[in-house]
Amino acid sequence: MASSEMTGKATSEASVSTPEETEPETAKAPTTEPSGEVAASESTGQEQVPEPQKPQDAAPAASAMPATTKPEPLSEDVPSAPLRLTLEDVSHSSLTVSWEPPEKLGKLGLQGYVLEFCREGASEWVPVNPRPVMVTQQTVRNLALGDKLFLRVTAVSSAGAGPPAVLDQPVHIQEITEAPKIRVPRHLRQTYIRRVGESINLQIPFQGKPKPQASWTHNGHALDSKRVNVRSGDQDSILFIRSAQRSDSGCYELTVHLEGLEAKANIDILVIEKPGPPSSIKLLDVWGCNAAVEWTPPQDTGNTELLGYTVQKADKKTGQWFTVLERYHPTTCTISDLIIGNSYSFRVFSENLCGLSDLATTTKELAHIHKADITAKPREFIERDFSEAPSFTQPLADHTSTPGYSTQLFCSVRASPKPKIIWMKNKMDIQGDPKYRAVSEQGVCTLEIRKPSPFDSGVYTCKAINVLGEASVDCRLEVKGGSQKVALSTLPQWKA
Repeated sequence: MASSEMTGKATSEASVSTPEETEPETAKAPTTEPSGEVAASESTGQEQVPEPQKPQDAAPAASAMPATTKPEPLSEDVPSAPLRLTLEDVSHSSLTVSWEPPEKLGKLGLQGYVLEFCREGASEWVPVNPRPVMVTQQTVRNLALGDKLFLRVTAVSSAGAGPPAVLDQPVHIQEITEAPKIRVPRHLRQTYIRRVGESINLQIPFQGKPKPQASWTHNGHALDSKRVNVRSGDQDSILFIRSAQRSDSGCYELTVHLEGLEAKANIDILVIEKPGPPSSIKLLDVWGCNAAVEWTPPQDTGNTELLGYTVQKADKKTGQWFTVLERYHPTTCTISDLIIGNSYSFRVFSENLCGLSDLATTTKELAHIHKADITAKPREFIERDFSEAPSFTQPLADHTSTPGYSTQLFCSVRASPKPKIIWMKNKMDIQGDPKYRAVSEQGVCTLEIRKPSPFDSGVYTCKAINVLGEASVDCRLEVKGGSQKVALSTLPQWKA
């Protein structure tokens, strides 16, 4: 019961240990963190803890591990040595070690662990934590660059410290080397195009530890310091040209050096300007409303390939230029739809990414579009013969009428020349009879029977006659009712 209380008290004290508990006379104050990270100290803590076994008085060799005295036979109350002491990580100012609990914890129980270090060439082991701590991994910080440290850890109980577990090789505190790497921005992975007179400002980030050295070359040669400014920092290099010229085009190579390692990146820069006009132009031929023109490419393309040519025409009367072709690649063209009687001039511009050339090449000759001698040959007029024998397109229809109400019969006829129309009743010609009225207009023939009576019933015929022939149609007219009334009305009236 008493041993467990002692163990709990020691664990609590180890978990709240702070750097102030170490000797303040060290050259660099260590830092201790609750997670088990502590700082190295040159002297031991003031509080009394069971001391680990001391190394021999003689100083170890420069590269040899400091010797330790042979431990006395351990009692059953003292724990055995921790297992698998391992170096987990090392940087330019810290290191991390870990271990596993010992096989035997002792009868009084484990109170914690004490981590110690000894600098190469020294003979004294310095505790990292003055009190035992119940952790199996510790990080030692604020170490000096270049130190070589031997490390050991002991398990402690209330009866004393057990044998130490020691690292086989010293730990060298040195700067971590990170291989250099250049990160070229996306827009610089293809040809970087600028115009003459514009500025060039390239910022290329890179990585590497410690600080790498950056250098630039242009087409494999050193940069012209009068035109190109370079500024390199810890993480990037900047190349600046205030006013670009065509001679600044080429391949720029950035090289980053770091302790025998290097990384390279190539950036292609193209400085361009407007092209010159075509070298020459001539009028090849003129025919009808067409003209053929030919020219030669310009001597100066502006340090880049041409996008094509722009062809324009101008009438001598107006002098206004109109575009005929744009971004036209061949060096010959035919210009059509020219106006007869006019004279034309032609000119050609060159074009690249910067635009059209400032000047154009113009034809010296004029293209005269002459009027052609054209004789009109009218076709002989062939008169069409529309003569046609009569034919009825709409025949007469049988009809029923009421006495005393006028009625009409209709039909239509087609004929050329205009036919003569004859109306008949029961095969008898009725023309001139005032009871009937015949009308023929636009081929429509009409017979009006005024106030018919039953006696007007019968077969009516319409006949059409011209010099080419004749045609006729028939219908039956029936006048119903009123026959008895008419008969009675004709009888004499006798007086009583």
